[in-house]
Amino acid sequence: MPVLAAQGLAVRRKAQLLPEPAGPRTGRAGSGPQLRLLIAGDSSAAGVGAATQDEALSGRLVARLAEEFTLDWRLEATTGHTTRDTLDRLTRLGGPFDIAITALGVNDTTRATSARGFARRQAALLDHLTGPLGARMVIVTAVPDMALFPALPQPLAWVLGAQARRLDHALQRVVQRYPSALHHHPIIPPDPAMAARDGYHPSPLAYDRWAEGLAALIRAQAVRRICRSIGTE
Repeated sequence: MPVLAAQGLAVRRKAQLLPEPAGPRTGRAGSGPQLRLLIAGDSSAAGVGAATQDEALSGRLVARLAEEFTLDWRLEATTGHTTRDTLDRLTRLGGPFDIAITALGVNDTTRATSARGFARRQAALLDHLTGPLGARMVIVTAVPDMALFPALPQPLAWVLGAQARRLDHALQRVVQRYPSALHHHPIIPPDPAMAARDGYHPSPLAYDRWAEGLAALIRAQAVRRICRSIGTE
């Protein structure tokens, strides 16, 4: 335990060195069918590891979706936020949104949140997103496997990795209860170029890969919606 505590403090100090990138956190872009998009979560959603929001998750995703949609988008994310923090923040936000994307779990992991508590808070978050905020599709990003974070030494990497996997298994069970929700595991290869210089956050290249997968899911959902509309006419 003393070793884990010392390693945890050192990693926390290093992980807080990189700032959230500058740039817009709301806007309108593109042309075509209207799409109202919300991105919410922790430092990864906020784009830590990128120099600007254009290089972060929101910027890369907006650039892709703006090729096909008139996109009204909003980013609500803060370094250090847990699921509870994000829910508290979103209760003060108006809607509606068509699609919501969440990226949470790392801070729940490092704060030793139990799988049961995490599942309860994620369910409350999904209730709010699909209820008051009106989201017709929620893409829930998987809890990252922290054992793969370059910045984490052993045995801390093993301990946090095991806890992150427990939370993600609980998250998958919660998502299964919501027909409009999807559990999404970004396909990011284990390449050093995918990590920011702190070894804890994604790099711009990783954000681009993450956005690519999200855009594909959103396009597929839009096509299914059009097909259902044609089928009922």
